[in-house]
Amino acid sequence: MNTVTPPQYLPEPPLAGRHFRAEKFDFWSFFFSGLTGLATLFILGILAVILVNIIINGWSGLSWRFVSTIPSKGLYDMATTGILPMIIGTTLRVFIMTIFVIPVGVITAIYLTEYAANTSPVTRIIRAAVNNLAGVPSIVFGLFGLGFFVNFVGKNLDDLLRNPTAVWGHESLLWASMTLAVMTLPVVIVATEESLKAIPTGLREASLALGATKLETILRIVLPQALPGIMTGGILAVSRAAGEVAPILFTGAIASMPYLPHGPTDRFMDLGYHVYVLSTQSPNIEQTRPILYATVLVLLMLTFALNIVAIVIRARVRKKLRALG
Repeated sequence: MNTVTPPQYLPEPPLAGRHFRAEKFDFWSFFFSGLTGLATLFILGILAVILVNIIINGWSGLSWRFVSTIPSKGLYDMATTGILPMIIGTTLRVFIMTIFVIPVGVITAIYLTEYAANTSPVTRIIRAAVNNLAGVPSIVFGLFGLGFFVNFVGKNLDDLLRNPTAVWGHESLLWASMTLAVMTLPVVIVATEESLKAIPTGLREASLALGATKLETILRIVLPQALPGIMTGGILAVSRAAGEVAPILFTGAIASMPYLPHGPTDRFMDLGYHVYVLSTQSPNIEQTRPILYATVLVLLMLTFALNIVAIVIRARVRKKLRALG
């Protein structure tokens, strides 16, 4: 009986010993790779020049008295001015804006991702409205805030509550924060929606198969997994709103105020608006230049600090989610 000897296969050499090499040099691939790298370096270089310029010119005017006192006589004298009201006003408006924009943005993103049909005309209208809202100039949001929040909502609220004086129907910290919330709403919606789409469908199906309702699945499974992405949207919103001036020009910011705001219905001073006033209304620009650069430096430091706090919280949330997973 003849037996067929199976062929003997030699083991292939390990991958670590192989050397791959392209057949020929691709010039265009190398050219465009270098071009993208140069573009990235160019952007980083511009950022470095701006930061170095602000630090060099603003560090000399930075002091504890400058950041912890209220202007006593005027805004244009380095010996008497202070920016504590501007720091408090900027921090409060960003904080109040975040309280309003994140819940509304997250709820809208949940509806678009989990409930609305992609082919529905209503869904298309909502997405088009969000995209168009993201392209509206910031000065338009300021006029919208003045017309809607101040003149419509505020004055009608005073009439409803029968206030003898205009408590709500005037420019204030609350209406400026609400205007900023409307302006940054598309950022939160888009970031949250992308984060929700990244959650595997199998997690939703497994939760529903175990008897959970759709609402319970969203609250207990989807949202905790998407929380880092939601916080990323909040970070982007804070970054954009911290330095915006145009939306608060007509809704609550004031050039000079000898006291700190006592409540959401008070007007407030702002770092960005203060920079605008110093650069456009100073009688002696050379005398005001150190104050201007020092204020810009404080604004950057405050923005970075708010972002760092949010990033640290996001990192801790991710760590807890990984530990649970």
